[in-house]
Amino acid sequence: MPDESTQVTDPRRSLPSVDRLLAHELLAAAVAEHGRDLAVEAARATLAAARTAAPSAADAPTFAALAEDAARRLAEMTRGTLYPVINATGVIIHTNLGRAPLSTASQRAMTAVAAGYSNLEYDLAAGERGSRYLHVETLLCRLTGAEAALVVNNNAGAVFLVLAALAAGRDVVISRGQLVEIGGGFRIPDVLRQSGARLVEVGTTNRTRLRDFQEAIGPATALLLRVHSSNFRQIGFTSEAPLSEMVALGRESGVPVVDDLGSGSLLDTTRYGLVPEPMVQSSLAAGADLVTFSGDKLLGGPQAGLIVGREALVAKLRHHPLARALRVDKSTLAALQATLLHYLAGEAEREVPIWRMIATPLDALQTRAAAWAAELCARGLAAEVVPSTSAIGGGSLPGETLPTRAVALSHPAPDALAAALRAGEPPVVARIADGRLLLDPRTVQPGEDEALLGAVGKAWERGN
Repeated sequence: MPDESTQVTDPRRSLPSVDRLLAHELLAAAVAEHGRDLAVEAARATLAAARTAAPSAADAPTFAALAEDAARRLAEMTRGTLYPVINATGVIIHTNLGRAPLSTASQRAMTAVAAGYSNLEYDLAAGERGSRYLHVETLLCRLTGAEAALVVNNNAGAVFLVLAALAAGRDVVISRGQLVEIGGGFRIPDVLRQSGARLVEVGTTNRTRLRDFQEAIGPATALLLRVHSSNFRQIGFTSEAPLSEMVALGRESGVPVVDDLGSGSLLDTTRYGLVPEPMVQSSLAAGADLVTFSGDKLLGGPQAGLIVGREALVAKLRHHPLARALRVDKSTLAALQATLLHYLAGEAEREVPIWRMIATPLDALQTRAAAWAAELCARGLAAEVVPSTSAIGGGSLPGETLPTRAVALSHPAPDALAAALRAGEPPVVARIADGRLLLDPRTVQPGEDEALLGAVGKAWERGN
């Protein structure tokens, strides 16, 4: 039996009930907004933590502090886990940060079709059911020169569908040097096996010749597959069979040639001082029967896998059961259509964010970085403009960088400063180089400057 002094100092004696805590003004409005059940859960968690933490009644938190803690817990419970961040890393197509940001027109198109009904699969002229793919197929064909096109959920899905629909139970010939692995441990050999196709490896890791393909072709050969090494680069004693020669061999043998470009680009990357990236139009012009590529990499649109090529082959893909399992929704199609329209209008460099970032001139980056540094120095932070490099990212153009100007923050604990930036609102993701935290203006979107500088100032204060 506890004595009287123990009862007096017991912290539980000073804690309010759940109902009393919910009646506090900080929580009353939250109860009305989010419902009583979640508010009760937050209040109970707060009181349980207080019981554990306070060794005596004198150490127990005040009523106001308890209410603030419960309100914070409730806010965390009702807040989503996916939200915008400011990308100050300089990595343009940042896979972990959602890859390609969408154009303003794409955002508006998604909102428009998401807000109500749409003619997704309805032919307004005929008054009957239509095809969801017509909204982008005509554009893709016009931009690439393809006879037909199909869109699925991502490029891995596109390759899987092609293999399952055209090569299940048969042989697919591919160079050993192209048995690549992309992000998340996703490997081309695994895709082939899961699709039901049989893998036939030819050549060596660094050198594959046309005759290697020629000698591998037999009655069971369904496809010749070329996979672009979009996320790595081989140098030195290397060679591979040109696509045009593979196409000629395929025509002679009656075997379709599939070119998996991975990133896929509709613009000439050499115009921006980058190495040549295979263009979709070029692959089709070279005679590839099907070409697959991503929607959210160098195309700069939503996540999608695009398949363009011969009508007869695309028709087989459309009617395969997997096509329905891999199909995209109305918002993806709306964003993709708007993105493709930018290319059709010749305005992709200005309107598609990744190309706008790639094309941003160095003097514009210098001006923006200088303005940031001046503002941060005025706030008492140690900031200066330094030369640096931006990366393309997203498994595109491996090793390729663009010159940039970044703001370098000299802080005694740069890792702690980076962590504080990530924990802020909005979160800011930066990078650390040579012991300093760098902010690259190339990837900070228009209109984010004020929020970025405010977040940096708050993070600096918390870290000092």
